[in-house]
Amino acid sequence: MATFKYVAKNAESGNVTGKIAADNKESVIEALRKKKLIIISVVEVKDSKITGSSFQSKKVKPDEIVIFTRQLATMVDAGIPILQGIDALKDQVSHPLFQKVLTNVYDDIQHGASLSAAFNKHPSVFDTLFVNMVRVGETGGVLSQVLDRISTYMEKSLKLQRKVKSALIYPSVIVSMATIITIILLVKVVPTFAGIYDSFDRELPAMTQMLIGVSEGLKSYLIWIVGFFVFVVFLIGRWYRTAKGARVIDGAVLNMPLFGELFCKVAISRFSRTLATLIQSGVPILESLDIVGKTIGNTVLEDVVEDVKNCVREGESIATPLSKSKVFPPMVTRMIGIGEKSGQMEKMLLKIAEFYDDQVDAAVEGLTSIIEPLIIGVLGIVIGFIVIALFMPILNITQIV
Repeated sequence: MATFKYVAKNAESGNVTGKIAADNKESVIEALRKKKLIIISVVEVKDSKITGSSFQSKKVKPDEIVIFTRQLATMVDAGIPILQGIDALKDQVSHPLFQKVLTNVYDDIQHGASLSAAFNKHPSVFDTLFVNMVRVGETGGVLSQVLDRISTYMEKSLKLQRKVKSALIYPSVIVSMATIITIILLVKVVPTFAGIYDSFDRELPAMTQMLIGVSEGLKSYLIWIVGFFVFVVFLIGRWYRTAKGARVIDGAVLNMPLFGELFCKVAISRFSRTLATLIQSGVPILESLDIVGKTIGNTVLEDVVEDVKNCVREGESIATPLSKSKVFPPMVTRMIGIGEKSGQMEKMLLKIAEFYDDQVDAAVEGLTSIIEPLIIGVLGIVIGFIVIALFMPILNITQIV
């Protein structure tokens, strides 16, 4: 449904202008003629583009969408009309982009669009899952409950994302700092000692010669080495945009040492919670699986969900194709199978999601306890080697003296 701006003439009050939401221009003309207006012009209003660096540089944070959704659910539950609710909330939002989006949503609803149709015009803020659940809530007359479920789902998803980020950020920061310190030692400190040792009329120990060789090589080719790594990252990024590359890289992510198990648990939790929330809200199973596939965030798992969708379309259960995949353990597929047979699949899926949320917590703690001593150990070996190699010639001279 599009929005059209019209200019017409009224026999009593002269020119009148306004906006109408309709499927096409002909529908607008017909509606205006029924009101006995003389049509001057009808123009489709394109979605206003958000311009300016302040809008483009900052995306709407998920936390802000959660708060908005929770507040809108409360207002709808209290019997406040949607239009009044959006009008009140758009004035409370501090984010300029989100405020602009909600203003557009308000205008669209005011001119006849449904809430889901208005949200659907802003996919960068309201994703497919959000829009489809709102649409089902509107159709079934349970919008407040659906909005409440959306906000709960988003809160749980954000909590899960933060757990994974906390598991990845710490080792990434430590490794980055260790790499920078090592490069500084090799490029700045080692050459200073090498200059001092040049004045010695003695052959340097093998360790020291090796260290100086690495230092000279790094100093000479540092720009080329950095450029090579940037180029490799660029190529991997380009390859990841292809279907084959995405499958290979996403498969490697799920099977990588230490972190692979964590990513699998996160994926199972996300799959279970998303599917449960959609089914609970009344979204048809095939449509739910389609949305899950688009939001799961891994090509390998997307293929698994596509297989599930095809099997369900042919009358099979969800559990059967999931059991054939290597991602979903037998416990999960059995619980889903029991849920299908008992007619309580959404409850089973939510239990699976809660269980794997706890598993993610345990995995994050386990990773921290493993990675921290591992990084410290490797860093100690590298720094220890540099220090010993640097001072070995001085120790040798001291022993001779």
